[in-house]
Amino acid sequence: MHHRLAAALGAVLLLLSSSLALSGCGLTIPTDPSGTLAAVEGGTLRAGISPNGDWADVSGDEPQGTEPDAIRAFADSLDADVEWTVGSEEALVRELENGGLDLIAGGLTDQTPWTDKAGVTRPYAEVTAKDGSTLKVVMLVPLGENAFLSRLETFLSERSKAGAL
Repeated sequence: MHHRLAAALGAVLLLLSSSLALSGCGLTIPTDPSGTLAAVEGGTLRAGISPNGDWADVSGDEPQGTEPDAIRAFADSLDADVEWTVGSEEALVRELENGGLDLIAGGLTDQTPWTDKAGVTRPYAEVTAKDGSTLKVVMLVPLGENAFLSRLETFLSERSKAGAL
């Protein structure tokens, strides 16, 4: 019994010392292995946009619609400019995978086939499909960039609660 108590106490001390050592290293959770959030803050948000009705109209000089408006507001919250790339979902996902984009929008839903190639935000809006079903709208970000994903999800959630989406 004494050995079990000593082993348990040792495990707790090891866990505490590991936690203290990591916090001393400046490790923050969530983190971005590629530094997306740090690169965007005060810099440029590279946004991919795929045309999709009221969600994303790319017929003019600048993308317009619900999601471009949200992306511009998100960029403003990060003191960043937006650099737009217009394309098909496939081309944009390829660019995201290659490190050329920070996020993708265009009326994408939680049924997106790109979940193995990109991080997917929590749904932040709903839309009714032609068949009457309800679809949940999401955006895509680079895989593993969890600090950036978390900041974007928080922004979209607050914007949705305010009725801006």
